[in-house]
Amino acid sequence: MTESARRYGLMIDPQGQANKWLKATEKENKLRIVKISDSDFMRKMEQCVGQGIPMLLENVGEDLDPSLQPILDKKTFKQGGVDMIRLGDIIVEFNPDFRFYITTKLRNPHYLPEVSTKVLLLNFMITLEGLEDQLLGIVVAKERPELEEERQQLIQQTAANTKALKEVEDNILNTLSKSEGNILEDETAIEILDSSKQISNDITEKQSIAQETEKLINKSRAGYRPIARYTSVLFFSLTELPNIDPMYQYSLNWFVNLFMMSIEHR
Repeated sequence: MTESARRYGLMIDPQGQANKWLKATEKENKLRIVKISDSDFMRKMEQCVGQGIPMLLENVGEDLDPSLQPILDKKTFKQGGVDMIRLGDIIVEFNPDFRFYITTKLRNPHYLPEVSTKVLLLNFMITLEGLEDQLLGIVVAKERPELEEERQQLIQQTAANTKALKEVEDNILNTLSKSEGNILEDETAIEILDSSKQISNDITEKQSIAQETEKLINKSRAGYRPIARYTSVLFFSLTELPNIDPMYQYSLNWFVNLFMMSIEHR
């Protein structure tokens, strides 16, 4: 959604999941992380917009600073055949590679229509089931590292097989579309189709084996699921404590680290 949407994303991220994902995704592109309170915020914005550097604005509230409006509205204009944008009193070139992300730590923010219509609201709050799967992976990696490693390899293999199968299908369609006349008389097309069929059968066989292996792995992992389920319930119980007193604030990273320490020192 962040790649395809026309509007920039505003991510509800109380547990820091979106921040973690963005930092990993945009690491090679030298993601610039800023806060609206930074004294040189506008200067960093101008640099990112002009040079096409992705930018992450962290920890916004329910009101967005008016200085962001030209960026959110993408109010670009042509000047000398080049896309330009006005940021405050300065006009800078608008690099099409520029990407802008916004995150908030508010759990249930209420944005006015004039804000919500200008951004793409994405909820990155972790769910009970999502946290359970995450904790299950951690405990299995600690108790049965070979099992978790095999599972990760299986996921990569399945993705590679799916991609290869798609390429074979595209090759078949491309061959059929380019064939002229009776395809049964086109030796080159027949050879390509025979080869594609053999590759497809091999991939299908590998996928079948992978599915059986996945069942065995999931059966072994199921023995550790109760601890993951109970622990995820405990985390969501902790997140309700601020309703009693605001001093009770616990991050997901702190909780996961505590969970890992409890396994190591049990």
